[in-house]
Amino acid sequence: MNRRIANLLTVLPVTAALVAPPVLACTSMVVSKGATVDGATLMTYSADAHELYGELYYTPARRHATGAMRDIFEWDTGKFLGRIPQPPATYSVVGNMNEHQLSIGESTFTGREELEGPAGIVDYGSLIYIALERAKTAREAIQVMTSLVAEHGYASTGETFSIADPKEAWLLELIGKGKGQKGAVWVALRLPDGYISAHANQARITQFPLNDPNNALYSKDVISFAKEKGWFKGADDKFSFADAYHPLDFGGQRFAEGRVWSIFRRAAPSMKLGVEYADGSAPGKRLPLWVKPDKKLSVQDTMALMRDHFGGTPLDMTKDVGAGPYAAPYRWRPMTWEVDGKKYVHERAISTQQTAFSLVAQMRQSMPGPIGGVLWFGLDDTAMTVYTPMYAGIREVPKNFAQGVASRGKFSWDSSFWVFNWVSNQAYARWSDISVDVQREQGALEGQFLADQADVEKAALELYKRSPEEARQYLTAYSVKQGERVHSQWRKLGETLLVKYIDGNVRDEQGKVNHPKHSEEWYRRIAKERGRTLEMPPEPEKEEPKPVAAPAAPATPAAKPGPKPTVAPAP
Repeated sequence: MNRRIANLLTVLPVTAALVAPPVLACTSMVVSKGATVDGATLMTYSADAHELYGELYYTPARRHATGAMRDIFEWDTGKFLGRIPQPPATYSVVGNMNEHQLSIGESTFTGREELEGPAGIVDYGSLIYIALERAKTAREAIQVMTSLVAEHGYASTGETFSIADPKEAWLLELIGKGKGQKGAVWVALRLPDGYISAHANQARITQFPLNDPNNALYSKDVISFAKEKGWFKGADDKFSFADAYHPLDFGGQRFAEGRVWSIFRRAAPSMKLGVEYADGSAPGKRLPLWVKPDKKLSVQDTMALMRDHFGGTPLDMTKDVGAGPYAAPYRWRPMTWEVDGKKYVHERAISTQQTAFSLVAQMRQSMPGPIGGVLWFGLDDTAMTVYTPMYAGIREVPKNFAQGVASRGKFSWDSSFWVFNWVSNQAYARWSDISVDVQREQGALEGQFLADQADVEKAALELYKRSPEEARQYLTAYSVKQGERVHSQWRKLGETLLVKYIDGNVRDEQGKVNHPKHSEEWYRRIAKERGRTLEMPPEPEKEEPKPVAAPAAPATPAAKPGPKPTVAPAP
């Protein structure tokens, strides 16, 4: 990272190790308030990229002088793109949530190649964090984001954004107009109350109402531009954004929609959504944009939906030889490969090794913004992380989560990102055993946070009546303490795992070393492939011993005569 970017970290969140755009990265879902047990709106986001460093961004609220400008650096690469005017004031932002509980996530769908390389200075990452600084509601955020690209031009490829506040949840899909053309075409739909939606690197909005501004917003040229390019012919009310700008193909189904399918099938099993929506066997078959869950979801339920490896489905990653002897649901990249002229794939699950950070944003209309908004923040793989509560109104973040502690190219024990990665990589090597230990600790920590939440917020609300700033300071101290606690306990967990499983052994609770066997199925696979080489020769047959007659008992020896008695002489 160059010195200039480092100096601007407090102005614009920039990753410490900046890289090329992610491929098939990121999963996000939104849950309307009518679909949750506590009436909260929920939004999830996993930032997945092999070179992205995980940290919790923090930008304090600021007032800006007339004429103040903001530098724009591309989120993926750190490249300077240009400058835009600052508004008179901006809001404080913690990660992907601001002090008014507005939250934004994304996933890149790229879209048609012809639309890459648009002219502009605002990339998708900057759109997120600028909108969080300038908007209070989801509708305001959509207006900010689309106005920015109209005025200053767009600098990225196709994106789907999850945008939510305590009242509403929206999906915004946006794509530039191609090389040399400024601006973007876009459409935004409001999630019906009582429903959930998700997206993962595939454009998902198809047809939308043209005269319903309460529920649908779109650029004035979103249809005419597609017609001009020859991607759509027909009546405007039949127009499909996704079909025009990002047609669904095998990769879109298998690697992207597969993750959405896994969320929907678990949240709404009654819909009986078959694997054909995900495995590419039914080309063009589209999932619904949103579904109604079978039961209302809690924060904990939503966390669980972001932890998945297709378990129990035909795409289950633990069932083939690639899972190894410990049934690891992970495959190292590349995702596609070829053997003997045939092409194959590895699955792309929601829980994946290259996640930098993930979150579950909880937004509640019943409380003041600084208290009602909770960013449940985790580092590294969603299956292995601990979602730690960071309140919307806090004034600082835990030092181990903060920007600048380390980078993708620089390890530090003070970095929670690196500590979580260390533990996760131990688990990947011996998944079926170590994941149990990790998830036990994960459940204990998250369970305690959730159990304490009501009392923490009750105390914060009492303080807020007297002084909103006292409430913020109280929640800051609480959030920082929990972040430090998670960091400390996770490092201790890693040390415990290293001792317990060193050299392929397993120590029991008394410290005794055991040598557990692999599964019989794994041994059978080895025998099938290498049996001729590894098979031991049969043991030689042992001859039955011949019966041996018992020896005769020895004769009893004759008694030897004793000495003759002495006769006393007569007197």
